[in-house]
Amino acid sequence: MLSANIQAGSSTRGYGDYVTRSWSHVLPAGNKRGALDTIAELAGRHDIVGLQEADPGSLRSGFTNQTHYLAQRAGFAYWSHQPNRNVGGVASSANGLLSRLEPRLVEDHPLPGRVKGRGVLTARFGDGRDALTIAIAHLSLGSQSRRNQLDFIAELLSDLPHAVLMGDFNCDPDRPEMQALYRRTGLQPPPQCVPTFPSWRPQRAIDHMLVTPGLHLATMQALPAAQSDHLALSVELDVPDAALR
Repeated sequence: MLSANIQAGSSTRGYGDYVTRSWSHVLPAGNKRGALDTIAELAGRHDIVGLQEADPGSLRSGFTNQTHYLAQRAGFAYWSHQPNRNVGGVASSANGLLSRLEPRLVEDHPLPGRVKGRGVLTARFGDGRDALTIAIAHLSLGSQSRRNQLDFIAELLSDLPHAVLMGDFNCDPDRPEMQALYRRTGLQPPPQCVPTFPSWRPQRAIDHMLVTPGLHLATMQALPAAQSDHLALSVELDVPDAALR
């Protein structure tokens, strides 16, 4: 599995680029298509991919639905996206799912927060309580908003034995708001902290893939997602056959 904040295909190679290349976040300039092709090559080595900050088709992406584009380029049979924020049609953002397995159910859930525009996308593979459930989220910068959002996600995943929560959490795994998530669900803290931000000098572990005890996380590594300011998080996960039936 892979979780990647792709920054809508924009390039950020240092803190100065947030100022000097800010135009790339609202204009269809720069080599975004080339960045997406690089991300597609990485995504194609996985079975299930969760995307954050994928543009669903606004001016800055040249009106390209980036989740759909990646699905086609990487050869995924199934894809879905959850548009969350639209800034006047100039810049939009979405969570995205790419999968080689057919999900039985995909649902969009808006997340609470002081500023609207965050969500969690859930996909269920298999039937019944034992089914594998994948949740993809991009949480807020503020700790109180994150706490509210994690409380909401805990309600969704509280009684599921085979659950994965992946995405950009914008916080380290030992933050107080994360402890409540661990207490209220079967999700466990990551076995190791893998720094993913900033991509050019990773110092903070803010992108996570949390799993329940019924799933075995074999490997975890951070990989470049083209020129995004986040590294992608790649894991090898052992899933019981019963979770996919």
